[in-house]
Amino acid sequence: MLELIFILPMLTGLVTLAVPPYLGRGVLLVTAILHFQLTIMAWLGKLPVYAERFFSETPEGMLVLLVTSFIFLCIACYSMRYMEETGLSNGTVFPGCMLLFLGTMSMVTLADHPIVLWIAIEATTLVSAPLIFLHHSKEALEATWKYVLICSVGIALALLGCFFITLSIDIAEIEISLSFTFLNQVATQLDPMWLKVGFIFVVIGFGTKMGLAPMHTWLPDAHSQAPCPASALLSGALLNCAFLGIYKVHTVMYLAGLGEFSGNILIGFGLLSMFVAGVFILRQPDYKRLLAYSSIENMGIIAFGVGIGGFALYGAILHMIHHSLIKSSLFLSAGNIHLGFDTKIINRIGGLIKYFPKTFLSFFAGFVGISGLPPFGIFISELFILIGAFQTGHPVSAILFMLSMLLVLAGAAQIFTNMSFGVREHEVLVRENVLRIVPPYILLLASITLCVWMPSAMYTAIMNTIKIIGGTIHG
Repeated sequence: MLELIFILPMLTGLVTLAVPPYLGRGVLLVTAILHFQLTIMAWLGKLPVYAERFFSETPEGMLVLLVTSFIFLCIACYSMRYMEETGLSNGTVFPGCMLLFLGTMSMVTLADHPIVLWIAIEATTLVSAPLIFLHHSKEALEATWKYVLICSVGIALALLGCFFITLSIDIAEIEISLSFTFLNQVATQLDPMWLKVGFIFVVIGFGTKMGLAPMHTWLPDAHSQAPCPASALLSGALLNCAFLGIYKVHTVMYLAGLGEFSGNILIGFGLLSMFVAGVFILRQPDYKRLLAYSSIENMGIIAFGVGIGGFALYGAILHMIHHSLIKSSLFLSAGNIHLGFDTKIINRIGGLIKYFPKTFLSFFAGFVGISGLPPFGIFISELFILIGAFQTGHPVSAILFMLSMLLVLAGAAQIFTNMSFGVREHEVLVRENVLRIVPPYILLLASITLCVWMPSAMYTAIMNTIKIIGGTIHG
């Protein structure tokens, strides 16, 4: 049944916490492989839904599930060696919580009930918090506390938003079946006032977990303190799950004739997130925090594209996919750098091309990709979003969009160039290893491949995702 996709990693995660530590890595990798197989079976329509009242195979959910499962498989392969070299293989918290994290995120992608979706997103906070506190430092404790507190407050607001949306249902005239599928069908009969109030709370609540400014303050600290495989999962998968909650409610708004209202809110949050990220990237001393602010920028780009709609909506969904692949690759490459130099301070690192040539290639290629330069997919997605903004009559927003991207590029280019080509003598603590080199390359290659060839099933899922709210691929 379809529910196995999240039940399997939840069960193996709990088992891993109880078994001897030396079994943790094996359970992590085997579960990642089985999860990816189940995801492919679901895409082929071979997993029936058991609890149809709460779960369903929506196109947007299946896209996020596929990306999450593929990323987790690459991260699990990377972690086999990473855990041994960092001492994480001596405990069960890391593999156990990683699997629980995968299970709760998978539950988010399949949830069709607003409250079930909320429960799953709240669960991602609880199971991922130990990953941030894994090093037990003062900074890790502060980051974990900030993550749990801010995200829990945000999720509470999202729950309030869900309740407001239920108030929009006229129980005297509509047979209640509280699911997003049902809400989409009766959207025109819902009370617009309660829908607007509900959307505002939802976008603030889930936007906190998504990393939209000004609710983003937990994200740089959490990404900086978590182990790099966990950071890759936080940025490449968790933020998409929070976006999924906003997207589902935005769909209801559009079908209720309130798309312009919700779209303008998303445009505003998107532009603000891009600008805030650009400002903080300019003088960022920590390369993991730099990547975290880059995630804030890219979540802003996605929100902006969804708010614009039309041609830009297609670009936003593409951007979500390619950002996940490239940013996960960057965090894994950052893990190699941290292992080799034992520092996250940018000014203490130089000469990557000399000391770690293979990591340099994936790290610098990731910078090229995340900056929106060819041949990676973000170049295409940002171009589509920009064209869509001009086509739909948002020239001012389009100009601000371009200026924010240039601000980010200007700050990041100098940092990546100095780290890669700067002259600095280092003592290399850990050499490059094939198990830590191949996964970042695979993720980058996946982004390039999707630029020239996309499986028809994935293309169909993207089209089914955007067409319900007016998305198009025609300029």
